[in-house]
Amino acid sequence: MKKVLVTGADGFIGSHLVEFLVEKGFEVRALSLYNSFNNWGWLEDVSVLKQIEVLCGDIRDPYFCRELVKGVDVVYNLAALIAIPFSYKAPQSYVNTNCNGTLNMLQAALDAGVSKFVQTSTSEVYGTADYVPIDEKHPLKPQSPYSATKIGSDSLAMSFFYSFEMPVTIARPFNTFGPRQSLRAVIPTIIGQLANGVKEIKLGDLSPTRDFNFVKDACNGFYLLGESDNVVGETYNFGRGNEISIGDLVKLIIEIMGVDATVTMDEQRIRPEKSEVQRLWCDNSKIKKALGYGPKFTLEEGLKETIDWFREEKNLSKYKTDIYNV
Repeated sequence: MKKVLVTGADGFIGSHLVEFLVEKGFEVRALSLYNSFNNWGWLEDVSVLKQIEVLCGDIRDPYFCRELVKGVDVVYNLAALIAIPFSYKAPQSYVNTNCNGTLNMLQAALDAGVSKFVQTSTSEVYGTADYVPIDEKHPLKPQSPYSATKIGSDSLAMSFFYSFEMPVTIARPFNTFGPRQSLRAVIPTIIGQLANGVKEIKLGDLSPTRDFNFVKDACNGFYLLGESDNVVGETYNFGRGNEISIGDLVKLIIEIMGVDATVTMDEQRIRPEKSEVQRLWCDNSKIKKALGYGPKFTLEEGLKETIDWFREEKNLSKYKTDIYNV
């Protein structure tokens, strides 16, 4: 049985990836960010909790990282600070976690001789599209401190491939959504407000477009990249392969939920003008050709499953839908 490590396992995508990998038959070690409450984040809710090894710690500590990777075959590095608005307020924190933390994980994995290191990127590194759909050759534009640190961490990962022949692959998911996602993201923000009976949804700019990919499809992308020997030293986009504006997304969610609501613009949710990424649309052709990847869920199917999850009181009660979450 192959042993894999998922950092950021206590987060939204990480917790789903842990479940996905256990179902595929892997022995999973899951990293949860250390806290004095001994709370394991979304790992507390996974169905496979008794089947995994949970360790608490922080990738910002290089000594801890050395212990974390011992005995591991594949590393899925998802640990990161990801909220774009907070990166305007605390950019050094993003450098510390996303750049220094990734460096710590890379060095520890290199020293331990892991067979594969999958580094998690983001479509935000592309900035507003120069052309669509966006392939892996698209220029990188750091339109926020967050995206700048992800460009930096991706570059560090690739430097270990070139310098030390380390088996690194960059996974670049487009806008992933699904159950357990933070309210910092637009889909949970919309659903959460509506599920709480709000008739006037507070949002930012409605004009940008995004390529929303359901979390189970994203997990399959990570899994395929982690298992293939033919993807080392490469970067792979994965998304649904379509774009939708935030305005049209709101209308679709309102329709699926069967409610009446309007939208009002909330100034605090507006990004600085030059920082807003206006258009993202994923070109999946590289990963499709290499590994046969393709999304299995339509946008509507993913939204329905996400809405059903948020409508459960035990889930919705964990969110503060009346507070803007940066």
